[in-house]
Amino acid sequence: MRIVRGSGPAVLGVLDALSDTYAEIFTAPPWAHRSPAAARYDFRERLKEDVHRPGFRAVVAMDGSGAVAGFATGWITRAPFPTGRAYGKVLRRLGAERVGELLIGSFEVDELGIRSHARGAGLGGRLLSDITTVAPGGRSWLLTWDQAHDALAFYRGRGWEEPEAVHGEETDIVVFLSPP
Repeated sequence: MRIVRGSGPAVLGVLDALSDTYAEIFTAPPWAHRSPAAARYDFRERLKEDVHRPGFRAVVAMDGSGAVAGFATGWITRAPFPTGRAYGKVLRRLGAERVGELLIGSFEVDELGIRSHARGAGLGGRLLSDITTVAPGGRSWLLTWDQAHDALAFYRGRGWEEPEAVHGEETDIVVFLSPP
């Protein structure tokens, strides 16, 4: 596997390959309820905006044929904490004070995906480690869906920890903090 690192709008040079990879990964179980065309389109549009976020970076694994085998994207979470996408669920789950303490100023891992043919060889752990090397003070965070059992096991197995939810504010997402 060859690992390619990029930052900012330069990442858009592989937009089609990343979008195809995203759609393949995130429309398979447990996300099989999603349309591949819609997932591809939504990811493309998000990535076009995300590359302009402060501290944006991407790490892409290319297999021997030059195809994307997996990738990770992320950026530094800035104040004010966003409200779109699943951020409202994060706020409800952790509360504004804890979001400020735990997430603002940390590196946010937005996406991490490995194509099925490349799983089981440590690539996910390698990409996660690589994408978070720039984390300010070693602090990173991410969220995933509570029905993504393989993803939950993956992060827990690497020592990522789940901050306790604010009492009565459970959601369908799980927030993880990088190991201390």
